[in-house]
Amino acid sequence: MTTTRTLGRSGIEVGALGMGCWAIGGPLWGDGGQPFGWGEVDDDESVRTVHAALDLGVTLFDTASNYGAGHSERVLGRALAGRRDRAVIATKFGNRADEATRRWTGTDPSPDYAVSSLEESLRRLGTDHVDLYQLHINDLPVPAALDLVGTLEDLVAQGKIRAYGWSTDDPASAEAFAAAGPHCAAIQHDQSVLRDNARMLAVCDAADVAALNRGPLAMGLLTGATRAVGRDDVRGMAPEWLVWFTDGRPTPQWAARVEGIRAALTADGRTLAQGALGWLLARSPRTVPIPGCRTVAQAEENFDTLALGPLPEDAFAEVERLMADLRPVPAEG
Repeated sequence: MTTTRTLGRSGIEVGALGMGCWAIGGPLWGDGGQPFGWGEVDDDESVRTVHAALDLGVTLFDTASNYGAGHSERVLGRALAGRRDRAVIATKFGNRADEATRRWTGTDPSPDYAVSSLEESLRRLGTDHVDLYQLHINDLPVPAALDLVGTLEDLVAQGKIRAYGWSTDDPASAEAFAAAGPHCAAIQHDQSVLRDNARMLAVCDAADVAALNRGPLAMGLLTGATRAVGRDDVRGMAPEWLVWFTDGRPTPQWAARVEGIRAALTADGRTLAQGALGWLLARSPRTVPIPGCRTVAQAEENFDTLALGPLPEDAFAEVERLMADLRPVPAEG
């Protein structure tokens, strides 16, 4: 059973599942009191969670400069102290945040900020290089993204990053960016059993880059969670793009879809979350799902999927059959 994957043409090998580190950043606030984090978090438990993930075969840890206004990077750096050689660190740039107030302060797509943000990330992470450095402005116009490629290639040449990518959900943007420089290794995009993105996977195939799956558990909906979350959690005041939750609870129509495929995802004894992650591993050899975790129990459940492997062919086919009439038809263009 293959439990590792390669980040596209970079040659960087990672565990087939990575750990998303947004939640361990704790609170972050935007304009009007909009939460951009997952509420209060126990840093000691976060460190134990990273260690558990490593022990279960996870090597890729995905964070960002603005998760918790830098707190996620600090906690990850603490957790990987003495273990850096076992980890592939992915972080992101482009969003500014104030560490003192835990507030998001806007975006900055400039090449100068890409350089200064990296230096700050390296200090917080306690390392001399980042393995994957990703643009974190989803809808940035392509010309502005392409203006960054020369700077990113320079950072590769300096040994400060090994590869780079873009966190975007637009296939055309991803295609242009992946073609612009030889060290682009990954596109991070929304992908789950509830929201397949065949066009993006095709782009990743054509460009020979990895597909890092953001939101593989639909922000927790695919764990079967039903409890209400607080107003300091991004799901408690869900922004427009976050369709899975309404007023802190699962959105009824999406929860119904989960129930419609639960039996197929769990037919071989997996939990719902393990079935959803197994579906992604079966979907494409390029996928690297990065479920978020902030407790050891969550890490153990999610990353035991590495031992279970991709969803069996018959179960995958049954999920596809069930979803055929449920999955929204993608907009043209």
